[in-house]
Amino acid sequence: MAKPVKLTGQCLCGAVRFEATGPFRPISYCHCRQCARWTGHLVAATSVTPDRFALTAGEAALKWYAASSEAKRGFCGECGSSLLWKPEDGSRISICAGALDPPTGIRATHHIFVADKSDYYPITDGLPQHDGWGGSSAAPATKNQE
Repeated sequence: MAKPVKLTGQCLCGAVRFEATGPFRPISYCHCRQCARWTGHLVAATSVTPDRFALTAGEAALKWYAASSEAKRGFCGECGSSLLWKPEDGSRISICAGALDPPTGIRATHHIFVADKSDYYPITDGLPQHDGWGGSSAAPATKNQE
């Protein structure tokens, strides 16, 4: 049996640090308006179950914003880095892929909420595209992105 993969990550300034142990969900590219406003572009994210995620530094620096009644977005209160997304049901923690220390070994498999994407960029990678949650595993029934 293969040993679970452990990845580490952090915000831009290093105030918030974390580790997560796989299995990791493949990367989803989310093009919804909330993600665009949160990061300035689309979000690339993976996820794990909460028992496989731990902060290793920065509990006081990690801030949560309730973007909707269904989910919260975690960011560094020092540098502003977008880091995490978690639904209120506690089923998973989504991790912004750019916050993970490479190499991750995780690959992107699809795009979600492409109907909401802005008009300034095309999607040309050939991955499946969904107007809503589509192929995103463990996706809630509501339109709250990962």
